[in-house]
Amino acid sequence: MSPADHHLVQIIDAASADAAQRSGHWLQCRLGCTQCCIGIFSITQLDAVRLREGLTALDREDPEKAAAVRRRAAKSVQRLTPGFPGNPLTGQLDESDPRYEDFANDEPCPALDPATGACDLYAARPVTCRVFGPPVRAEDGIGICELNFVGATEEETLAAELDTSWSPLETTLVAEAESQSGRTGTTTVAWAILNR
Repeated sequence: MSPADHHLVQIIDAASADAAQRSGHWLQCRLGCTQCCIGIFSITQLDAVRLREGLTALDREDPEKAAAVRRRAAKSVQRLTPGFPGNPLTGQLDESDPRYEDFANDEPCPALDPATGACDLYAARPVTCRVFGPPVRAEDGIGICELNFVGATEEETLAAELDTSWSPLETTLVAEAESQSGRTGTTTVAWAILNR
């Protein structure tokens, strides 16, 4: 991980920890809760680089686990290539493709260990995974996992909103990652793992 990406991850993780603390009992995220690990979601090219580096580190620490992640990714790509909303050769998503919205909503993330419910690439996980759970402001309002803040008032929910002031730094680093890798746009975890 580059020093700049390491710094970004530290900022995001601190902001997420702060939001989780302010969320209190409303936040139900726990090891083994895998709802957010099911279904295809887009990741940046910076996330893709981080995932590949994480997999390389896992190769050194636990080659069998790394091989299992690669097998799950290969099977996922094989299942998802037909009808892929984008370029299935590169894994670049076309989020404007009408198929994207309902594409592969039941597909597990290849980094998810189905036996333990843990992420095998947790330290290298994408930003989306790092911030999922607490309330996050988006263009169309506040996004929250449907398992969290059940019965909370709007005031209680907004009091735990994630601070996303790191977004400009992420945007800069994504542009750098795209320039260095020659890959642009968004992709998925499976394609990121397999497209070295």
